Amino acid sequence: MERPTWAPGEVDLERPSAARVYDYYLGGYHNLAVDREFAEQAMLAMPELPLIMRTNRAFLRRSVRHLVAQGVRQFLDLGSGIPTVGNVHEIAQGAAPESRVVYVDKDPVAVAHSQVMLEGNAGAAVLLADMRDVQSVLADEAVARLIDPAEPVGVLMFAVLHFVDTDKLARDTVRGYMAAVPSGSYLVVSHGTHEVVGERGKQVERLYTRTDNPFYPRNQAQVSALADGLELIEPGVVYLPSWRPDSPEEVEDHPEKSSTYAMVARKP
Repeated sequence: MERPTWAPGEVDLERPSAARVYDYYLGGYHNLAVDREFAEQAMLAMPELPLIMRTNRAFLRRSVRHLVAQGVRQFLDLGSGIPTVGNVHEIAQGAAPESRVVYVDKDPVAVAHSQVMLEGNAGAAVLLADMRDVQSVLADEAVARLIDPAEPVGVLMFAVLHFVDTDKLARDTVRGYMAAVPSGSYLVVSHGTHEVVGERGKQVERLYTRTDNPFYPRNQAQVSALADGLELIEPGVVYLPSWRPDSPEEVEDHPEKSSTYAMVARKP
């Protein structure tokens, strides 16, 4: 297979990437034939997958706007993925130009394109790193330059913790970041679940074992436990469309069809 100009040399062209599959669901073009084939197979089991991904992006927009309204001006976006329209820095800086954002991802395609998107933006940077290595991320120059440890931080984990294989590691990762940020900081999480879709979701889960990021769905209690010690912001842990929709039309008749929980929590 001929390597696309946008794919760095370390990118495996023969194995699907969860980040590139997500890009395909969102209508992007930074994906390969192997990613598209995988996505089409997953959509045979769950045709609603592209809608779920768009619903997740809508939650990203609403939650970032909410944090800006609470006075948050710095954001750490962990597992940020391949850039698409409506990224965190666009939303935050659109509402408050002084906002600062550090993106973190372990996918070299995501990082390479983020670097292009952020060129000339002094208030944003991207870091190639595994978010599970909390200390390495927090010690990075970009974090030191853009994130003031004395001011509240928005710690963002959109659709990424369901790629962490154990409850303990997911909790420890969250706690590591939240321990490093001051009172008044926020945690934002969206997390996949199979509580409603059942066997169809398990088919997708089995498919994801072929990618660079196997999928580990969790139930509402497990997702809620990620915010232990924090103050959940109303309406709590709910399905994506139900977290502070901008209009009644955003809430479907059956929001559980999003198969993804959303929550925002504040560090007291």
